[in-house]
Order: sequence, then structure tokens, then C-alpha cells
Amino acid sequence: MLALAITADLSGVTDLQPEDTEDSPFYYTFKETNEQSGSRGDANFVWRCKNCKREHSANMIETPKSYPQQSPPKPKNIITMDCRGLEFLEFKPDGAWKAIGTESGTKFSDIDLTEGDWYDYDEKVSEEVSIKDVKWEIRRA
Repeated sequence: MLALAITADLSGVTDLQPEDTEDSPFYYTFKETNEQSGSRGDANFVWRCKNCKREHSANMIETPKSYPQQSPPKPKNIITMDCRGLEFLEFKPDGAWKAIGTESGTKFSDIDLTEGDWYDYDEKVSEEVSIKDVKWEIRRA
């Protein structure tokens, strides 16, 4: 089992999580299942090595969890994957994320974390909100 963990400094926002909709699915969320040859099981991702002919698979165990605002920032597993015969090495946040204003409840969407930082303004409380120092880690669950 592997887990994707995030550590980030959230200011004025909480409950950071991938924005996963039908119109804009998040890249790591597998929407389909594939049969595994020689087995009754299925998986979100199935890959066969051309050299050794072995089949490898990965399955998302649960829906992504949100990352809360906390001080100091601590790593939290947001998704768990059951990997058989393969291992994910890196994560790149190429999709949209969403969060909620801590004081106002304002919903922020289309958050882009590809650069590692995000800044916006919460008009309901007249304050800047931000997500800084984002770090990703794939670790044993």
C-alpha cells in the first residue's frame, strides 16, 4: 500500500482537496476499472511489462481526503493506493483543487498548485488567503 501525502501552509483556507468533476476529472482519479487477466479481480490501472510479460496493477482504496489548515503544517495522507508489482515515484498536481475560507465559508475553486503556491482574496472577510510551501510525498501507508 502506498499513500500520497501533502504538507502545506494554509492561510485563511482549509479542506484543500482535488476538484474532481465529470467535466474536469482530476488526473490521478481513475474513473474506470480493468479486468486483470487470469483473475476475477479488476483494478483502476493495469499494465503489462513488455519484457517480463508480468501484469501489474494499482487500485485507489478510497476517495481523496481533504487537507485541513493546521499550525504547524503536518503531512497528511490524502489518498491510499493498493499497488501490485509497481510503485509510483512522483506526483504532479496538474489538475484543479478546491478549498473553503476558514472564517467566511467562501468556496475557492480552480486552485492551481503546479507552481507550489497560490494566492487569492476573500472578499467576505477582506483578507488575502494563500496556500504556500506545498510538498508532496509518496510513502508507505
